[in-house]
Amino acid sequence: MTNKIIGFWGYPKPSLIEETKQKYPDYKWVDLDIDFDYPKTNILPDAYCKIIRNIIDNTFYLKPEVILAPIGKDKCDSGWFASKVLTDLGFNVIQSIYEDLTPKREIIICDSNMPLYDKVQTITAGIADASIWEKTAEKIKSGEFSGTSSITSFTPGFWGVPPNDLEILKLFPDSTKVYGWIRCVEAGTPADLDLEMYVDENVPTVFYSQAFCSKAQLAKYLADKYNGLYIDIDDYASGSIKAKIEAFLRLR
Repeated sequence: MTNKIIGFWGYPKPSLIEETKQKYPDYKWVDLDIDFDYPKTNILPDAYCKIIRNIIDNTFYLKPEVILAPIGKDKCDSGWFASKVLTDLGFNVIQSIYEDLTPKREIIICDSNMPLYDKVQTITAGIADASIWEKTAEKIKSGEFSGTSSITSFTPGFWGVPPNDLEILKLFPDSTKVYGWIRCVEAGTPADLDLEMYVDENVPTVFYSQAFCSKAQLAKYLADKYNGLYIDIDDYASGSIKAKIEAFLRLR
């Protein structure tokens, strides 16, 4: 008997998601990027991206029937390497490259007054179920979250990918605008580097990178360019990192 689980990471090609749903209609979809605190494997080096480590650890614990694995510019080389390693270890991995740069959706959630934690959770949950985006966008348009927030000196920004430690998102006010790869996901263009590098220059922004991630190059560059705060976190945020974020938000 197999586990009725479809695993994925990043943003698989939408047509591949739909094909897989049709083939496995009753299967549970699990985002393998997330830290579920399952038992650790020793496959990766100690100093390595925690998100990729989550992918490996979650796969070995959950043993999905199928894994949808983005490997192109929509993810990273480490995702590509992970797909090859997991294939070599006997898992059923379907590689995905989704580099279409034509926007599929209006950016609404990233600029809304939803709590930042909820924004990020909603945007990532919508990858496997697009109706989540649609329903949330309609609620925002109807005024359930006070509409979209205007850009003011009191509106901060968060740039980056969904952090391993999602709790740090609760340090930010609801008016926080979302930039980086998360914004690209809402637009339906995860490989759009120009959009990923876009920020409103008048919005004081925290530029986040997972430690040992190649996106740290972008985060540090943009933080210097826009006088923002650059942070990188390996696993969970220390008290000093949280204090830096809170001080930045208060003083800016």
